[in-house]
Amino acid sequence: MTLTIRYFAWMREHTGTDLETVPLPENVSSVGDLVPHLAAMSDGHAQALKNMRAVRVAVNRTYGDLDTPVAAGDEVAFFPPVTGG
Repeated sequence: MTLTIRYFAWMREHTGTDLETVPLPENVSSVGDLVPHLAAMSDGHAQALKNMRAVRVAVNRTYGDLDTPVAAGDEVAFFPPVTGG
């Protein structure tokens, strides 16, 4: 049972990847539960995920937040807010 994780923009630069597949830990049922697990994977992951107020999340291409449920087979995307001008 795995999750597909996507990182965009500067988050991709910190993690060194734009896409990874990770096992779904038994105690993870929401994005908020997932973040510490991902942050522990490397210093780059920790840097990318250290300020979740500056990060947006989508689960299965639907915007969510730290309370959004995750389950095996889901795609979770992390990205900075988009600005325009």
